[in-house]
Amino acid sequence: MRTAIITIAGISSRFNEGIPEDKKVLKAIYTEGGPEDTLLYRLLVKCSYADRIVIVGGYKFEDLEIFIDTYLRSKFPQIVLVRNDHFSDLGSGYSLYLGIKEASDPECDEILFVEGDLDIDDESFGNVVSSPLSVLTYTNETIYANKAVVLYRNGDGRYKYAFNSSHGLLSIDEPFSCILNSGQTWKFTDIGALFKASEESYSANPADTNLGIIQRYVDLTRTEDIELIGLLRWTNCNTREDYKKIKGYWEAGS
Repeated sequence: MRTAIITIAGISSRFNEGIPEDKKVLKAIYTEGGPEDTLLYRLLVKCSYADRIVIVGGYKFEDLEIFIDTYLRSKFPQIVLVRNDHFSDLGSGYSLYLGIKEASDPECDEILFVEGDLDIDDESFGNVVSSPLSVLTYTNETIYANKAVVLYRNGDGRYKYAFNSSHGLLSIDEPFSCILNSGQTWKFTDIGALFKASEESYSANPADTNLGIIQRYVDLTRTEDIELIGLLRWTNCNTREDYKKIKGYWEAGS
């Protein structure tokens, strides 16, 4: 059984900046067209290969629920919707933790995880899906310490992540052989290791970002069982201008 997890629980603060309270939206279902012109719909199309698609929501959950039931449920019957009631007081790791718990099935043999505010080209996403290994992704975007999640390989040949949740400067206090901008999309093929990483990370720090679980999984996994895949086109939708840029890609068929 193959499972995809999409997390869209966050409050979309930059996306809704300067917008009156009654006009604020969950950015994953924001559209300047129809329901097919949403980040969530486009990700669901990419994840439609999966036997189960676990969507973890939180902010404006009722709007998400209505949107799914009205526009998506009939086309994507494998959707499982999970509610994160701690989207405002715990980190992104809790959404991933809930998604992994929902995916815990003895027949599950791989889990793909993608953050719900991303748009990725079809070819690159397909490469992640088709890989027989666990996958870490990277982009060709310039690395800026105030917004990038850094993926690097240290002197021992192990993959590590670095991120400043306060959006300040980054420090890497060990030698490294390469440094990349993380694509925020992953695939896990050792489900036992993933469940172990999820429980250990949550027990140690319930308020951590999703990188806590992911780093623990990477630490439990042999480097040779991990594939690095570059994403040809990758856009993180933080603002409405980002959405317009992404919509342009959709309209151009790219």
